[in-house]
Amino acid sequence: MSLYANRESSSLSIRQIQQGLQAGTFSAKELAQQALAAIEQTNPTINAYTHVTSKRMLAEAERIDACRQRGETLPALAGVPYAVKNLFDVSGETTLAGAELFSQKPPATQDAFATRQLASQGALLSGMLNMDAYAYGFTTENSHYGPTRNPLDTQRIAGGSSGGSAAAVAAGLVNFTLGSDTNGSIRVPSSLCGIFGLKPTFGRLSRHGSHPFVASLDHIGPLARSADDLALVFDALQGRDKHDRFQAERETQHTAQQLEAGSDGLRYAVLDGYFSTWSSEEAKTAVYQIAQALGAQDCLTLTDAALARSAAFILSASEGGNQYLPDLRTQSERFEPLSRERLLAGAMIPAVWYVQAQRFRNYFRQQTLALFEHTDLLIAPATPCSATLIGQETMRINDTDLPVRASMGMLTQPISFVGLPVVTVPVATASGLPIGIQIIAAPWREDLCLRTAWALEQQGITYTRHTSSCMCVGCTQSPESLTSVSSSGFLPLPPA
Repeated sequence: MSLYANRESSSLSIRQIQQGLQAGTFSAKELAQQALAAIEQTNPTINAYTHVTSKRMLAEAERIDACRQRGETLPALAGVPYAVKNLFDVSGETTLAGAELFSQKPPATQDAFATRQLASQGALLSGMLNMDAYAYGFTTENSHYGPTRNPLDTQRIAGGSSGGSAAAVAAGLVNFTLGSDTNGSIRVPSSLCGIFGLKPTFGRLSRHGSHPFVASLDHIGPLARSADDLALVFDALQGRDKHDRFQAERETQHTAQQLEAGSDGLRYAVLDGYFSTWSSEEAKTAVYQIAQALGAQDCLTLTDAALARSAAFILSASEGGNQYLPDLRTQSERFEPLSRERLLAGAMIPAVWYVQAQRFRNYFRQQTLALFEHTDLLIAPATPCSATLIGQETMRINDTDLPVRASMGMLTQPISFVGLPVVTVPVATASGLPIGIQIIAAPWREDLCLRTAWALEQQGITYTRHTSSCMCVGCTQSPESLTSVSSSGFLPLPPA
């Protein structure tokens, strides 16, 4: 069953909302009321929200309307509905991080830095979103708060750990959401729900006020239904925060105004090897379509990508396990069974393994950065396949049965391991479900990722929820006519 809140404002872009507010076509309060009504109708089915902040949203909307009535210039995100993954602090609300363990915590006394940035730009917070417990998973099949269901097919997973974030956007409930990405938790749900997601460079955005999982790998970023919306939100999120010691000192990068440069003058290459070995045929076809659209003519290999994934697992398990070790010792019964066993195992990882994983990380970073001597951007699948069924334990890739919970992020982990910026672009598959493609750039070049995503959207290459077979806008192809590729890799690439 496909579910989409088909309301007029749900299809408006951020720029259209700005124009409508300025012209008096509608008010911020009307936008808020419509979003809240959509959430009330749809959330019982998809379970994207763990808490709805209706009073705050309406109060924020009234402030925007008052500014407009006084003739003031409205901020960049005025009147735009959004929601945050329930690991970002929201003043007056309890931050759950997907876990029953935190349900009795006192409410946060202030917003997370990212939430404050968005509030300062006039965005309207609708609530807090479901996720994998502790941000440790790729499916958002939360054993305490329930699974989040994919709005495109409610029998399937939304992905994780930012599953609620992706589902809320895909269902048309809000224009954008905030998520976090340690090993793929923005990119995986974006892929499975058919939306755009941005994992910025490690250290680009402040994480202050967000519940940590793996401090040396955690990123935050936006999810949205268009490249333009994604860029506008990313621009609003930037800003130096003295309270985040992991944040790099970088100037704000104004990406939205650069989008129309598109893919002109940019060089593209496909990541082959590990990334094709662990891709389904539908993922390989999607990569080929993107490569063809961008004129990519080279395939490059990250020789140690599999080792990078293993090292990322070691860092995640070790840091996550040791963070929760005091609670595991005193109240282990409050941990969900799957989380408890993994966190306990992580806490027992020898320190020398952790040190070696960090050393390998430095080596692998240099190996990866060397690829950008030959290209500007890399292309790779975000997930091995499209969304699996809720409760499905394994998926078959490369004649191998892989555990869904651990393996849905196997193509994202090597990239976040070295902190590169990535935009996930949704592409149609012959099954009718989308799959995401990672557009990967060198550090601090989010602008190139977003320009590329925008260019693909303008070409009609990207998935849109309003069609069901081949989802390219205006495309008349049948699913059977989609270009196929060799099962041994992503070749052949288009001729020069």
